[in-house]
Amino acid sequence: MDDDFFLVRFWGVRGSIAVSGPEFARYGGNTICIEMRCGKHTLLFDAGSGLRPAGRALQASDVTDFDLLFTHCHYDHIIGLPAFAPIFDPSVKLTLWSGHLAGRMTTRQIIDEFIRPPWFPVKMNVCKANLDCRDFVSGDVLRPREGVVVRTGSLTHPGGCIGYRIEWGGRVVAVITDTEHEPDKLDQSVLDLIEDADLVIYDCTYTEKEMERRRGNGHSTWQQGVKLCEAAGARALALFHHDPTRTDEQLDEMEKLAKDRFAGAFAARDGQMLKFRVSSHRKR
Repeated sequence: MDDDFFLVRFWGVRGSIAVSGPEFARYGGNTICIEMRCGKHTLLFDAGSGLRPAGRALQASDVTDFDLLFTHCHYDHIIGLPAFAPIFDPSVKLTLWSGHLAGRMTTRQIIDEFIRPPWFPVKMNVCKANLDCRDFVSGDVLRPREGVVVRTGSLTHPGGCIGYRIEWGGRVVAVITDTEHEPDKLDQSVLDLIEDADLVIYDCTYTEKEMERRRGNGHSTWQQGVKLCEAAGARALALFHHDPTRTDEQLDEMEKLAKDRFAGAFAARDGQMLKFRVSSHRKR
């Protein structure tokens, strides 16, 4: 029974812009979108181009009531929203959450600004789903569904970004994408979010050598991800937000180097699914 598992599925693992071609076939080219199923509850994180296939899968499995949480609203994290079939379905109830622009722009304003002319042919009023927009402030503890706890924290990224710690059934998965580390320093906000996590999904856009000329872009490295996971006692590290120029062969090599340092490291792929068994008494 899937109710006995915390499921994580990657629908988009690429950063900055979607890519295609034979050199990206194995790891995929869709931008950021992650699905998590906590028993009967479904949460999505970010609305990159990977949201389109995620939407088809949700429709195929008759999921009509779920949540979508934004880390932030740069193009690669929202570009899939207008192509997300469930938002046009009147039987769907979708709750959208954001906190990176708290006090500056609401969640509703974000999507209204994005889905309208001249950026898109029509306005949000063509979306027939029942949309409930929720705002929060970094540091808030969210309880989007019964038994599901989502802790939030600020990440270091131009314009702001939110990291998430999802707790259900005694399991913990952390989403730490779009954050830049300081040399020789571990970010306490990130450490708090990933402490003892079963899985840390971490921004590994660059290598440490590449960071020498990429400072200020708001991204991190697999080397820093390993250091953070070791310090926090996390058990697995998903290399994520792959640079759009990074080929399958290069990601294979990056994964090997990361595994040599941290056995639980792997490079995330489009369509990849992970299952973490939970016990029935822990789900209550």
